[in-house]
Amino acid sequence: MRRYRWWMVAALAVTSTAGYGVLTYAFAVLLVPMQEALGADRTAITGAQTASLLAAALAAVPAGRWLDRWGGRALMVGCSVLATLLLFAWSRVTSVAALYAVSAGLGVAAAGVLYEAAFAVVVTWFDDARRGTAMLAITIAGGFASTIFMPLTAALVEAHGWRHALVVLAAVYGGLTIPLHLLVRRPPGFAPQRREAGRNAANAVRDPGYWLIASVFVAQGIGVFVVGVHLVAYLRELGHAPTVAANVAGLLGVMSVTGRIVTTLAARRYGTAVVAVVFAVQAAGLALLPVVGSVLAPAVACVLAVGLGFGVSTIARPALLADRYGVAGYATVAGLLAAVLTVTKALAPLGAAWLRTVAGSYTPVMAISAAGGLLGAAGLLALRPARSSSRAPA
Repeated sequence: MRRYRWWMVAALAVTSTAGYGVLTYAFAVLLVPMQEALGADRTAITGAQTASLLAAALAAVPAGRWLDRWGGRALMVGCSVLATLLLFAWSRVTSVAALYAVSAGLGVAAAGVLYEAAFAVVVTWFDDARRGTAMLAITIAGGFASTIFMPLTAALVEAHGWRHALVVLAAVYGGLTIPLHLLVRRPPGFAPQRREAGRNAANAVRDPGYWLIASVFVAQGIGVFVVGVHLVAYLRELGHAPTVAANVAGLLGVMSVTGRIVTTLAARRYGTAVVAVVFAVQAAGLALLPVVGSVLAPAVACVLAVGLGFGVSTIARPALLADRYGVAGYATVAGLLAAVLTVTKALAPLGAAWLRTVAGSYTPVMAISAAGGLLGAAGLLALRPARSSSRAPA
């Protein structure tokens, strides 16, 4: 069974990569063709992505409860089937209303197939130092989702149009994820954990430290979510050519993988202090970008600093929750936090756009984002160990 768990990690690495590539990153490539075909303005089309994120937030807690009670296979296979059918439906939409309906459905499906669900499976199978290694493997693979699927989607759109591109993506996604999610099993001893899950989750939510953790990742996530949407536009505003801005922004993905590797290895010796340092480095990059960002080399340095924080929160959050509260009830606890973060992800870029319009520049946006990183770092350093009653045995 110990060898089998690594086969599951490999399967979840593939399905997470396909999930983020098709359900998240493909939208950016399809945005303009959909706008032209549906005859709507870009804001209306982009709102479908927000609808998807909010639906995922609503589904995160129910998905977590299911994972705690029944394990991952049924949920992950069912959501894979649902996502595949909705991708086919997406290829047939003829109105903005239909696009929103499909996007909301895809958000619900995403709650059962992306990182949070995969990590919930991993923490039930690993109760040693290899838990971090397993999560790292999944996120390293997932870090290449945009690299693989954005060019693939663009090539399909150019060759066959956006509707046929979605049909191909639906077939690819279903063909990969449905059989691989069938490999997911519950670990030995899962039934006792199921009985403990509700009590342990309730204890965790009553722990003030849990809400400090939530505040840490919301504060730090503001910068991540804002920069992920607005960085290219801001670099162009600083005077960089469109292609240069896009290439510099692409460094975020490279550094996110680097940050995950470095943090996972260093945290084994230095704990959460390493994550706090990375958050502070991210804050420094955000704060300095308005000051030195008009020159290419300093702008690249700032983006590299920000990029470290992109990947770290993804892998630090589940590791912190699992170590603090144990396995039983983990998915419910993580699902609630994921819901809060997903709402932040949906709303932070909109707030940044409003502030940019009011202020006339991105400088206050970067200042607030940098402050969030510093608050996140301070919150991690202030976090106290959980009381023994809050944690069930792993």
